[in-house]
Amino acid sequence: MNEQRQQAERARLGESDSPTAPWRLWGPYLAGRQWGTVREDYSAGGDAWTSFPFEHARSRAYRWGEDGIAGICDVHGFLNLGIALWNGRDPILKERYFGLTNNEGNHGEDVKEHWWVTDGTPTHSWMQVVYRYPQAEFPYAELRELARGAGRNEREPELSDTGALDENRFFDVQVTYAKASPTDICVEVTATNHGPEPAPLHLLPQLWFRNTWAWGRDERRPSLRACTEDGWRRVTAEHAALGRYTLHVEGTPTLLVTDNETNEVELFGAAENPTPYTKDGIDRYVVRGESRACRVVGPHETSDPGTKAAAWYSFDPVQPGESVGVRLRLIAGDGHIDAFGPTFEATVDDRRQEADAFHGTDLDPLRANVVRRALAGLMWTKQHYRFRTREWLDGDPAQPAAPKSRQSPHARNAHWRHLDVADVISMPDEWEYPWFAAWDLAFHTVPFAKVDPAFAKEQLLLLCREWLMHPNGQLPAYEWEFGDVNPPVHAWAALQVYQVDHDRKFLAKIFHKLLLNFSWWVNRKDADGSYLFEGGFLGMDNIGPVNRSEPMLGQWRLEQSDATSWMAAYSLHLMRMALELARHDESYEDVATKFVEHFLSIAEASTRFGSGKSGIWDEADGFCYDVVTRRLPDGSVESQPVRVRSMVGLIPVLACAKLPPWVFEELPGFTRRLEYLLARRPELDQFLTRRDNRVLLSLLDERKLRLVLGRMFDEGEFLSPHGIRSLSAAHREGLEVQVADQEHRMGYEPGESRTPMFGGNSNWRGPVWFPTNALLVEALRTVESFHEGRFHVELPTRSQRHMTAGQAADELVRRLVSLFLPDHDGRRPADGKRVEATDSPLWRSHVTFSEYFDGDTGEGLGATHQTGWTALVASLLTDRRQTGALSVSIV
Repeated sequence: MNEQRQQAERARLGESDSPTAPWRLWGPYLAGRQWGTVREDYSAGGDAWTSFPFEHARSRAYRWGEDGIAGICDVHGFLNLGIALWNGRDPILKERYFGLTNNEGNHGEDVKEHWWVTDGTPTHSWMQVVYRYPQAEFPYAELRELARGAGRNEREPELSDTGALDENRFFDVQVTYAKASPTDICVEVTATNHGPEPAPLHLLPQLWFRNTWAWGRDERRPSLRACTEDGWRRVTAEHAALGRYTLHVEGTPTLLVTDNETNEVELFGAAENPTPYTKDGIDRYVVRGESRACRVVGPHETSDPGTKAAAWYSFDPVQPGESVGVRLRLIAGDGHIDAFGPTFEATVDDRRQEADAFHGTDLDPLRANVVRRALAGLMWTKQHYRFRTREWLDGDPAQPAAPKSRQSPHARNAHWRHLDVADVISMPDEWEYPWFAAWDLAFHTVPFAKVDPAFAKEQLLLLCREWLMHPNGQLPAYEWEFGDVNPPVHAWAALQVYQVDHDRKFLAKIFHKLLLNFSWWVNRKDADGSYLFEGGFLGMDNIGPVNRSEPMLGQWRLEQSDATSWMAAYSLHLMRMALELARHDESYEDVATKFVEHFLSIAEASTRFGSGKSGIWDEADGFCYDVVTRRLPDGSVESQPVRVRSMVGLIPVLACAKLPPWVFEELPGFTRRLEYLLARRPELDQFLTRRDNRVLLSLLDERKLRLVLGRMFDEGEFLSPHGIRSLSAAHREGLEVQVADQEHRMGYEPGESRTPMFGGNSNWRGPVWFPTNALLVEALRTVESFHEGRFHVELPTRSQRHMTAGQAADELVRRLVSLFLPDHDGRRPADGKRVEATDSPLWRSHVTFSEYFDGDTGEGLGATHQTGWTALVASLLTDRRQTGALSVSIV
């Protein structure tokens, strides 16, 4: 029976290899936040947070998407289902999560709520989310005030600091979705009072249409009608594309209907609204008692059509420890004659057991729980992302004219007018990053491939499609500026995903697309053809003493250790792709030689010592640095290394690849070209290591690699108890460094950022970041695969404990995953000093996945629902390449 249940979800996956397959039609594609996004910013100044603030969200129709609590929608983002709540004290309905904007938080934007995705399956046949709702009035103003009084050197004020959660005075609201079929969804909402006293609770499941009709581009208006006839409570939704859906609601709640239209009177002081019922109508009726704010459906009635409806359940009071709940069923067509009969409970029970079987593992329960929670969060953070840049820049016919600033060639995203996306995309975080980011998404696909390889492949290809990739070959970075540059990790991710099922068709598709992207990098980010690359901040925001995305003064140029190394690694990844494809199509063999030559040219440039001494390798320090250079009037080149030991000097470790024996046995053309090249340029031989008809290509030769790893595994520098720091702790006391004739000061900051650079909401000056750590683990495994136990490192440095590269990878994995496992005190290091670290099982039972982690303590920092790239922990825990028991030699 367990095998049958395990195969049930796999069978659904087998039927769902396309993004629009039936079982993927409905999912968690509703955003956690739509307000404060670039898409909704129609201001002249481009301040998205101010243009559409939280206070507007309840009353103002969104243009490009919707948001809600624990909600779902169809794959096109037309029809949405979410949960609203009211505790009888809040000034507004709790319809969406609250957080501080970039200007309000002492470390940038920051959500101030608690919720956890607890389970899920890849086709979303089964999903569970828990939201923690305070019984006291939600402290919106107090949270803002606390943040205003906190400096950058202080912790971020959290909801628990206000006392709103004291004595467990909250409801845990668990929302469960179980699909009986692709278009038949059973929903359970269960709220438990964990406080010491009775407390009231109002549950308002809401069904609404995204507003597609108010902009002058499509006048068709869908409709929702609430009905209480025949003893049923139901809402019927009609949409031109979706057809008809029926939402059954159990019991006898009050049905309320309004329209998803802006309240222009309340927000903008208009004389009247274009419709008598507005987006906030249900809120005003329930909270303010405005009797005419929405339609109230009486007994045996069917309402006039609207576009937003709610079923109002009132539980007053809920006793301590008591649970109350409601059941819903959303079904295509006219509904179910026995919506809450035996089939409902059977569906929920079957999907729960199928999820258990699907996620079955031989890991111990603690590790298995981390994997399951990480994957559940990753799967939940998919979002329907709709953005047509041309229309956003030009404005809509039925709305005020777009500001003139939008027509400037320097306007935000003005050079991305081709971008026209309406797809389900994996997001970095549900609230703080409700928009895709290129390198984040690449990392997401690696754990995705463990459970849903079809989706992983589709996501990698999606960013390369013509409606997203720029015509010049650049991949879009993120909506705040599509033209920014993220590290080129797409090829690495594609190779990781390819290893799951060896889908050559996918590999060929992504390879051809990445050829365009590689050419963009070469043409745009190597200004003088020196093979030393510029890239800007490259996702590692404030890692340097200066903003690396800003032009240098005095005709100086910044040649980056990380950009150069990323491109060396990119060359090797494309080479590996071409070699794999050449095994079945010899036309790829010549392409493979192109990339091995490009790698060798970059490698040579990285160690160059000409008149400018502008290579990134510094022999005196045995480390790699960014370099600033400028050409003097006499034609000579002046250069200065930026002597900050940071992650930019560890990225060269990633540029390595093994050529296995089959390359030389099956691909004679590639072999001859490589031998020809090395015979005529013997100086390139330093970047190859040969053993037993195998070759290791590496940006760092064995001597240099040992020097860099010596620093990386030094607990006084990069090695922390929970992974590799992004900045050496040797800079703990700070340092002054000269960059382009100017003195700059910076230092090791293990926690939140102390500088406002890039908004101050992320920090690469000391914390541990999962994506770069995962890449370092993979590089060590590559070294182990080549040397097969012959390459040893000292870990920690000066400990006299020597181990193989593979064992070093295992040790690094152990430190990373320890963030999420109880230590000797029974606490997870990632919980740090936050409320999650309390002794209460109500907090201890939930694992939080943060954006990055304190370089000294491991406490989770930044975004708190980052089961985007931090979901890589699932891949690390399930990686079968680990060597098992650690065996070290003591010298």
